[in-house]
Amino acid sequence: MRGWLNGSIAATSYPVRRNTILLSLCLLVLSGVLQLIVAVATITLVLVTGIESILGLGPAIFLVAGALAALPAGRLMDRLGRMPVIAGGFAVGSIGCCLTALGCAFDNAALVVFGFLAVGAMSGSVLLARTAAADMVPPERRARAISYVLFGALFGAALGPLVFRPLFAGKDLELDTLVIPWFAAAAIAVLGIVLALSIRPDPRTIALELHLADETSVPHAPAAPLGEILRRPGVPSAVIAALASFTVMVGVMNLTGYIMVGHGHDQADVFTVISLHIVGMYALVLVIGELIDRVGRRQALVSGLAIMAVSAVVLAWAESIAATSVSLFLLGLGWNVSYVAATAELISHATPVERGRLVGSTDLAAGLLGAGFALLGGAAYTQWGVAAVAIAAAVAVVAPALAIVLARRPPAEALEPAR
Repeated sequence: MRGWLNGSIAATSYPVRRNTILLSLCLLVLSGVLQLIVAVATITLVLVTGIESILGLGPAIFLVAGALAALPAGRLMDRLGRMPVIAGGFAVGSIGCCLTALGCAFDNAALVVFGFLAVGAMSGSVLLARTAAADMVPPERRARAISYVLFGALFGAALGPLVFRPLFAGKDLELDTLVIPWFAAAAIAVLGIVLALSIRPDPRTIALELHLADETSVPHAPAAPLGEILRRPGVPSAVIAALASFTVMVGVMNLTGYIMVGHGHDQADVFTVISLHIVGMYALVLVIGELIDRVGRRQALVSGLAIMAVSAVVLAWAESIAATSVSLFLLGLGWNVSYVAATAELISHATPVERGRLVGSTDLAAGLLGAGFALLGGAAYTQWGVAAVAIAAAVAVVAPALAIVLARRPPAEALEPAR
């Protein structure tokens, strides 16, 4: 990592290493807050409404909010810079966690829903930090740059067992039990604001310098229409992989807590499985990022989706904590491979003033699809059980993988060389 960062610094006078570490810490904070969302979002809404049939609605609200926030957040990033938007996302998320805590304290469903909307908006904004990571390096190092920042989320996996699990241990799962964990998540999000505001200069500034240093670039070229960007060679396959991997990952992940409780496990045990899922998402990210840059993004798109298909097969028969952990670990690992490759590919086909909008629009579509999967998956689970969720997940990743394999390989010319 040190050699790569030093190489980046050699290309610019800006503190790339420091910014990369701080971006990684931002993902650590987000990961910690999201663990609580994944573990108790379904339970929270069911308890506050008393309606079990809407168990998929909690994650759906969160995911829709994140999706709807991603595109405007991306547009603002292209205009104002990356970090003001990320800091604002953390602020909104902290407020959302407080609203959810108050909703649990006063048995108020409206407060819980507004809280979920705000926390979802935080996720949609902060996840765009991977764009900031790629801003600071040349094209051939972008997958690694994204992986270094995402690596921070791995350490956020420790917050579930260390912070949240003790708050649930030995307690009945009631609304009063959820109040303190949600306030704790609000405090964690405040730390994210401090970290984001500490990143200077803004990665967009560095991206513009690198772009202008490229002799093939057009200085001060305006952003192309989104439709034109989406038609560029290589972009459709990356978008398809990003949509499929994110949809299935968040859909299955957000249903895991309720599925485990349905198997007779304690709510506190969910944090163990979710932590291993996050390990799968990020533990090997440093190796995977470098591997993607070496073997090519197209191969990585398909490989990641294939690993997710294996995860779905394991989920179909998993009942123990160990088996469920294996399924969720593979789910995270497959997402890691395909999503990092997709993001690197998208950014390589966009200029610094187009990247936020392109990645944001992809996140918008992925989040809406993920919300739909969580909502329909929750209904399917209550009607037919885990097998229905597993089969839907497998189909949702296998079909796009086949489409990418059968698609014509894009020509070499692009805004920047794509592998």
